[in-house]
Amino acid sequence: MSFITHIPGIQPFQPAEPAPVQKGVGVVGLHEGRTLLLAMNRVAHARPVAACDLSDEKLAAARRELPDLFFTADYDELLARPDVDIVAIYTPDQQHGEHIERAFAAGKDVLCTKPLVNSLPDAARILAAGRAAKRQLMVGQSTRFFEPFLRQRRDFEAGAFGELELADAHYIHRMDWFYEKSPWAATETDWVYLGLSHPLDLLRWYLGPIESVSACGQRSALGARFGVRGFDIYTVNVRAADGRLGRALGHYGCHELPRARNCIELVLYGSRGTSLAQYHDMRYLHTAPDGSEVVEDSLYALRHYYFNSEVHGMHYGEFANYLEHFASALIQGTPHSPGLEEGVEVFCLMEAARRSAESGAPVALQPLLEQVGLGRG
Repeated sequence: MSFITHIPGIQPFQPAEPAPVQKGVGVVGLHEGRTLLLAMNRVAHARPVAACDLSDEKLAAARRELPDLFFTADYDELLARPDVDIVAIYTPDQQHGEHIERAFAAGKDVLCTKPLVNSLPDAARILAAGRAAKRQLMVGQSTRFFEPFLRQRRDFEAGAFGELELADAHYIHRMDWFYEKSPWAATETDWVYLGLSHPLDLLRWYLGPIESVSACGQRSALGARFGVRGFDIYTVNVRAADGRLGRALGHYGCHELPRARNCIELVLYGSRGTSLAQYHDMRYLHTAPDGSEVVEDSLYALRHYYFNSEVHGMHYGEFANYLEHFASALIQGTPHSPGLEEGVEVFCLMEAARRSAESGAPVALQPLLEQVGLGRG
């Protein structure tokens, strides 16, 4: 078997030229929300206009970097601004439902970081609110918009690997730093909504509607030390409505081995070929028609776009990519994904995985979908 390594030529990062029509963006939550603000120089169809946070320190830091924006600690002040077309929500997960509902009521479209919500009542209320207000929402599933995953999707849609037969995704990452930064993660939510939201979303993206889930869960020594309420180790098997299979794996208390496995990976096994996308490394591996193995490594060329530096840090390029996708879709009236209904469906998939791990029995998605107002015909 031959082995081909492809390293794209270096393309120095250049800020995007503003489009003739742009959407004004107001960001609430200035931890990851600050990343979106700083990444908007990559976006043609949106511009930052306002930011909101309860922390004076975070407001002051963002004001030093972006002095021309409007800053406030009052969410209602941000929502009242006519120059805010899109509200981008980066608050703690348990606040997403309220913040989304209020943004819809104010007549705004919404970009919300994953997980969209982490409770069935919130899923039902935002679905009803979005439908009533006739506003659009996009879930910031950043992995979909990272370079290797974009390339993998392009080839998949072109039929390069034939019919998809199995999807295998994981997200494995040690999280003591996250508990120290955000203590609520141990007691106010579950890792099925946090880290596992990435691989479960990838399964839904490729397999379509999921019929049933069978999951197992365990608590790691690290999770026990920080008082994690649920599980922080998951294995999840899914069966799609059309019978195809997928698997998701998550472990958030482990000692990582990054040289061997990236923290997020997706393998697609097709009838005519196989592909692998990796994160944090920017490698995309796939089979060629002649059986050769092709490795595309875009880190050297695109690190400044995706990470702002040579260090693999934060999500600048991914956030820019999904905001550009959403803003241009709103302006041009074209579809975007993942939208509100797909996002709620992915939440139901996460909830099914959590329930299955707790009970030890398979869980069907249809009753959950009906409970939130998204029953399939």
